Amino acid sequence: MSRLVVVSNRVAKATDGKGRAGGLAVALQDALKKLGGVWFGWSGSVVAKQQDKPEIVQAGPVTYATLDLTRKQYNEYYNGFANRTLWPLFHYRLDLAAFSQQNYSSYREVNTLFASKLKPLLKNDDLIWVHDYHLIPLGEELRRAGVTQPMGFFLHTPFPAMEVMTVLPSNLDLVRALCAYDVVGFQTENDLRAFLDYIVNEAGGGIMGNHLVHAFGNTLRVEIFPIGIDVEELEKTAQEVGRGKGSRRMRIKPSNRTWIVGVDRLDYSKGLVQRFQSFERFLESHPAYRGAVTLVQIAPPSRSEVIEYRDIRHTLEGEAGRINGRFGEFDWVPINYLSKSYTRIELVGFYQASRIGLVTPLRDGMNLVAKEYVAAQNPEDPGVLVLSRFAGAARELEGALTVNPYDADGVADALAIALKMTIEERLERWNAMMDVMRANNVTVWRDNFIETLRGAPYEV
Repeated sequence: MSRLVVVSNRVAKATDGKGRAGGLAVALQDALKKLGGVWFGWSGSVVAKQQDKPEIVQAGPVTYATLDLTRKQYNEYYNGFANRTLWPLFHYRLDLAAFSQQNYSSYREVNTLFASKLKPLLKNDDLIWVHDYHLIPLGEELRRAGVTQPMGFFLHTPFPAMEVMTVLPSNLDLVRALCAYDVVGFQTENDLRAFLDYIVNEAGGGIMGNHLVHAFGNTLRVEIFPIGIDVEELEKTAQEVGRGKGSRRMRIKPSNRTWIVGVDRLDYSKGLVQRFQSFERFLESHPAYRGAVTLVQIAPPSRSEVIEYRDIRHTLEGEAGRINGRFGEFDWVPINYLSKSYTRIELVGFYQASRIGLVTPLRDGMNLVAKEYVAAQNPEDPGVLVLSRFAGAARELEGALTVNPYDADGVADALAIALKMTIEERLERWNAMMDVMRANNVTVWRDNFIETLRGAPYEV
């Protein structure tokens, strides 16, 4: 049986168990342990000088191989092109996208470096699965180095509309590189449609039927693989929390208060400023809930070296202070803003203690927090998910109250509807979402992609 080779910007630690690693990491590790193989990528360390060979850690049938980045590579490849160009562009924030030829050159150079260090670790019958926007050119670089094994790529972010993608000076080079893979997977129909639009109308390629695309001299298969969570594992964690493990903090929540919870990495794509303003509109238009409902927003900082992320943190702190100053009382704070990280079991406790899960990104590939909130609910008394229409999860979770995060009045009204919703309607919506999530869990996502990759190469 073919080995699996996973390539991602960051690599899970060989010592991470299911209690520490996220659901995606666990799913990939399980596949690697079953099939044998390699997990290759950046170590997370920044060093003065590039090492000659990857650091290798062997854990049973799995080889963990990591490379350090130099300070220049970190600044230009990671913070520069990946996170100041592709991330905002793919999330439709052209106003925040910075375009630099130097950063793009470094992005290509790091992908070339990764290809050169990965190639000696490959075996002839390996299946290679590359993840996310940091490593789009890796497949093309491996092909140039003579690698012929089946290669697949999965994009965890949205793929932007053609009119947005073409703003990127290197857009044609980047899509040409993407077409070097045998299989390219997207989260939603919207993403696939945007990619096909580019292929036909910008790249001069063709759609051949049976999910095959021909462009730049290559034939590849393009599919939708909506990523899921480990529903069973999260349900077990929720049961532990319900029995009291790790939930002391939640048990002391005032009984006369209702929580609305948001859990997001601190990022401008998550719509946090708009969320705070929508909650302010809710307090304005539904004054009966003042003193009774609190928005608990957990937003641990990320990418603090990037100026746009420092800016969003300062803006959010200012908005929380302004709204709390306007509406707060000596015994009630409208927004409990927590700019820190919590353990997985603590987050499940927050989910369970909250009547509403508020997930309102301005644009998101999937958003697994939405699915985690649903899976963590009490099956006899579930809460309500209020979900942005611009999250990939909205395509699956039809039991959510879907909102436009730019429409403060609409979000405010949805919160009021959720707070008044009967137990019968809440149960109906929750059960419908759980059925979808169980059918499309993270293991199904993983196995479907690997099975599709096994069919490569594809020919017209």
